Amino acid sequence: MKREKYPGMDNAFTAKGLHDKASDPTYAGALSFARRKYTTDLTGVDAVVWGIPLDTATSNRPGTRFGPRGVREASAIMDNDPQYPFGEYIFEDMAVIDYGDCYFYYGWQARVPQIIEECAAHIIGAESSPYLLSIGGDHFVTYPLLKAHAEKHGPLSLVQFDAHQDTWDDEEGAVDHGTMITRAVKEGIIDAKSSIQIGIRTHAPQDYGIEIIDGLTCHDMSACDIAKRVYDRTGGGKVYMTFDIDCLDPAFAPGTGTPVSGGLSSVQALAILRNLKDLDVVGSDVVEVSPAYDHADITSIAGSTIAMYMLGNLWERRRK
Repeated sequence: MKREKYPGMDNAFTAKGLHDKASDPTYAGALSFARRKYTTDLTGVDAVVWGIPLDTATSNRPGTRFGPRGVREASAIMDNDPQYPFGEYIFEDMAVIDYGDCYFYYGWQARVPQIIEECAAHIIGAESSPYLLSIGGDHFVTYPLLKAHAEKHGPLSLVQFDAHQDTWDDEEGAVDHGTMITRAVKEGIIDAKSSIQIGIRTHAPQDYGIEIIDGLTCHDMSACDIAKRVYDRTGGGKVYMTFDIDCLDPAFAPGTGTPVSGGLSSVQALAILRNLKDLDVVGSDVVEVSPAYDHADITSIAGSTIAMYMLGNLWERRRK
C-alpha cells in the first residue's frame, strides 16, 4: 500500500488542524503528547503541553530529564477515542498543541530558572492566552513556572500533590527541588493562607501556614471530602496545581527520584482530580517522572493520565 493513503500517520507533524484525530498505531509514530500537533505557533491555541527536561536540582536519584519523553510515549494511546471519564473527544473543540521541550544548556545552571520563566511567560502571554500544562523534570521547575503565572494573574493559591512539602530552608540562587515552595512563599508568588498540600509523608522544618492533608489522613478520607477541603481552602481564587508523581505510593509510581511508601493509589488521585473539575486552575504541571526506575511504564502511564485529567477538567470548565 502507498503511504499517501494514510495521511494521518505521524499526526504530530502531518496534522492539518489543531483538532485532527490521529490514525497512527499506538506502537508507532511521532510521540507528541496524545498525538497533538508539534508547533510553536500559538494562534488559536487553547492549551499547550510543554516539556521541561531538568533533573539537576534533584536531591536523590536523577533521571527526570527523561520524564517528558516517558509521559509522551505513555500518552500515545489516549488520542482518537472519547477520553475517559469525560465521555467525549475533548480535542474536537479544544485546540491543544505540543510545544516541544524547553531548551537550556546543561552547563548553565544559574540561567535555567530564568530561561524556564521567560519561555513560560511567552507561552501564556500569547494573544490566545493558552493554558500551560508543563511536564517535568524535577520539581524545581514549578518555581519559575509559578513566577510566570503570578506575573500574569497575581499571587496564586497552590494545590500541591506530593510526598514532600518542599519547604526546606532556602539559599539565594540555589536550584533545589526541596526548597522552591519556601522561596515562592517568601517572594509572595503564592498565598500560603489559601494553599494546600495533599499526600505529604515527610516532615520539613516549616509549613509557612500551608494546610497539609498528610498521606495517612488521605486514606481516611473520601475523594469528595479531600476535594471539599481544597475548595474551602482556595476560596474560589486562581489556582496553580502541581502534581509530583511521588504523591502516589511506589506501588503505583516506582519510577521517581524520591519514593516514599504509604502514598495515594492511582484511583484515589484521579478521583480527587475529577472532583476538582470546578477549581479555577490557571496552570499546572506533572513532575518527577523518572522512567529509568520504572517498570512496564507504570509511572509514565500514571503521569500521562493525570495530565489528561487536567486537560479534561479544563475542557469542561471552558464548555461552561
